[in-house]
Amino acid sequence: MRISQFKNDRAQDRFRTAYERTLAQLWPGRRTVLDLPTAFGTTRVYRTGPPSGEPIVLLPGSGGNALMWYRYIDRLSRHRPVIAVDTVGEPGASVQSAPIGDGRDGAAWLDELLAALEVPAAHLVGCSYGGWLALNHQIHHPGRTASLTLLDPAGFAGFGPRFYAWLIAGGLAAAAPRPLRPRLARLVGNSTILESELMGLMRASMGFRRALPVPPVFSDEELRALSAPSLFLLGARSTLHDPREVADRLGRLVPSARVEIVPDAGHALPTDQPDLVADRILHAVGR
Repeated sequence: MRISQFKNDRAQDRFRTAYERTLAQLWPGRRTVLDLPTAFGTTRVYRTGPPSGEPIVLLPGSGGNALMWYRYIDRLSRHRPVIAVDTVGEPGASVQSAPIGDGRDGAAWLDELLAALEVPAAHLVGCSYGGWLALNHQIHHPGRTASLTLLDPAGFAGFGPRFYAWLIAGGLAAAAPRPLRPRLARLVGNSTILESELMGLMRASMGFRRALPVPPVFSDEELRALSAPSLFLLGARSTLHDPREVADRLGRLVPSARVEIVPDAGHALPTDQPDLVADRILHAVGR
């Protein structure tokens, strides 16, 4: 199996320059930077907020990194320590050294990371692919998760034509002249393209070859194994899955989970409804 990496040194240097510039522009306030070893590679995290307490650990979606959470950092860190993660295998400041072949590997990486952070229990917040990782961690390593907040997580349907069309349309809209982007964002249902700095970083990541597994659909047995307090936020207009079908399935298999279908939101839930998402995270962690 392959590992994720840049196609050449030039692509890596271009991305690193854009990453550091974007970090300096977007990150609010002070932060502690840590590069932590795991069996799958060195993982970059940014820590901020109070020095003690069960932290909120933020896991980005596919193709993203810790910077996607920049609008959330200040508000969340007023209440709890916040740890924003560059997932190994995604374009960021982490460096992958061994393949991640499936959800069990992804869960092992996250468990090693939490151990390296000396975090006995964490409030995991995962967006899309990050939600899939957080769920796998709770399934395979129960006991270290204080709560789960999952934002339109992957793992409940295969990636179909509608989702890929949404991705392609969003990429094309992001390349349009800036004055046109608000209209195009509404048209394609993807508010992420309005994040100009992050879109610039995404373009700089085009030289990155991602080699992480495609999330399979969770089995009924796996979902029944969920024991941590869990909140699922599903975009009403999600192109990844049918949110009502997901909600019904979770209601049957994980009756203790709270499920909310968020109006006026799609798969880009963190940028579609940032105030609502921040409120729900803080309520879930017991601010």
